[in-house]
Amino acid sequence: MASPSQGFVSLCLGLNVCCSIVIVLLNKWVYVTYKFPNITLTCLHFLVTSLGLVCCRQFGMFQPKSLPIIKMLPLSLTFCGFVVFTNLSLQNNTVGTYQICKCMTTPCIIVLQTYFYHKSFSTKVKLTLIPISIGVFLNSYYDIKFSAIGITFATVGVIVTSLYQVWVGEKQQEFQVNSMQLLYYQAPLSAFLLLFVIPWFEPVIGEGGIISNNWSVQAICAVLMTGVVAFCVNLSIFWIIGNTSPLTCTRYNMVGHLKFCMTLLGGYLIFNDPIRMIQLGGIFLTLGGVITYTHFKMQEQKANALPTTAAISDESNIGGPKLQSLQVGGSTDNQTTTK
Repeated sequence: MASPSQGFVSLCLGLNVCCSIVIVLLNKWVYVTYKFPNITLTCLHFLVTSLGLVCCRQFGMFQPKSLPIIKMLPLSLTFCGFVVFTNLSLQNNTVGTYQICKCMTTPCIIVLQTYFYHKSFSTKVKLTLIPISIGVFLNSYYDIKFSAIGITFATVGVIVTSLYQVWVGEKQQEFQVNSMQLLYYQAPLSAFLLLFVIPWFEPVIGEGGIISNNWSVQAICAVLMTGVVAFCVNLSIFWIIGNTSPLTCTRYNMVGHLKFCMTLLGGYLIFNDPIRMIQLGGIFLTLGGVITYTHFKMQEQKANALPTTAAISDESNIGGPKLQSLQVGGSTDNQTTTK
């Protein structure tokens, strides 16, 4: 099969950047302007993604694989949890604090993998977690619009997101499926689970109910647009993963840093989020830690990928390409490559 052109890969990267930034700002706009309920919005995202995956299947973009629903249930529950709580974080925090708090997912994953899965990390990788953690604290604590409930949602979101990303890597290896094949089951199952949760936390009928509320055409269009953009984020990631090369990996990681900065900038410009100098210092400290962490991890991955003998080279191909998790729900863009 012919390798894709650099133009196609660049198009996918560009689409991913635009959609990833737009979905965060659009979700925030829906929360602020139309007061649309969070869990219902997440459920709609899952439904739109499910429909989009059915269309992708019809066009032959991937082949579904039969998976046991019972084994998918815990993964789908954490899937619901991390999207709902990260969206609640976005709803109750400024865009800057929301975006910065997501960076704590990396330290949390390392803690989980170290103490529960007995995986080891180099000292230099562990040291990069210090500026990330300090930067997140400085930005969150000195946020003029500091919200205790928002930070609580962000903390729970980080923990559940980390657990999900660890589990999704294991399930991809266990079932030998790619991101889209796993998401094909996750999205509809997660939407189904949320249908039982919504009535307990968000009124469906009556005063202020989701159904009885007289939503404007603009609100409905904005909500549907968030679902479409969320699906486009996942689709662009799938294309990028499918065309992975060392150069593409480098460009994708650099694109991740660009998305981080542009989303912060969009929050300050569109929603007039105030920022102090000490917060700005925290942001640069966190970004520096994230970039350094990425650099060290890529160095280690390249070193591990270098074949020393033909036998090692053959073994490295047994497991196939590395798999990566996809997220739905719009506000989450923590793509973590798993081994």
